[in-house]
This record gives sequence, structure tokens and C-alpha cells, in this order.
Amino acid sequence: MITLEIFLLGLLITSTLTGLVTEAVKNVFAEHNIKYRANTLAGIIALILSAAIGSGYIIMAGITFTAQIAVCLIAQVFMSWLCAMVGYDKVVQAISQFKIKKEGE
Repeated sequence: MITLEIFLLGLLITSTLTGLVTEAVKNVFAEHNIKYRANTLAGIIALILSAAIGSGYIIMAGITFTAQIAVCLIAQVFMSWLCAMVGYDKVVQAISQFKIKKEGE
């Protein structure tokens, strides 16, 4: 089972690594005079990293792949892309607002 805390931890790891990997790829592209769009590059890197980290966690934790896990993995990929585009803080703030509304109903 994937809890909200594990989900947010994965999102934090992916967000941090996305920034680092994007800067590294930008440096390589600059050395080779390759033109790129920074947001597109960050988005693609976020998609790849989040899919890899999410899948790795599922395998390492020995979680049985179910429809619920698939939805969590898709959400992780989407949220990681959002973090790359608008920032981790804003995405976590939106998630916490949904959580507060759910608890207060």
C-alpha cells in the first residue's frame, strides 16, 4: 500500500533529482551547442525519473501490481511533471488543501 507520506516522499525525491539532472543535461547540451527548451527538457526528465523511481519502489517493496498501484504511479508521473513546470511547493500546497478538505467534510 502506498500512503500519502510515501507518495510525497517520492515526489520530493523526483523533484530534487529532476533539478539536478536537468542542470547536468543542460551543461552537456551547451558543450555540444545543442538547442533545447528548458521547460520541455525538465518535463521529459521528470517523466522519466518519476516512472523509474515509482517502478523501482514498487519492485523493491515487493508490492503487487494492482489497478490502485497503477493509478498511484500515473499520479506520481503527472505530479512530478507538474513539479518540474510550477515547482514542488505549489504542488504540495495543492495536495494539502485537498487533504484538509477531505478531513474537514
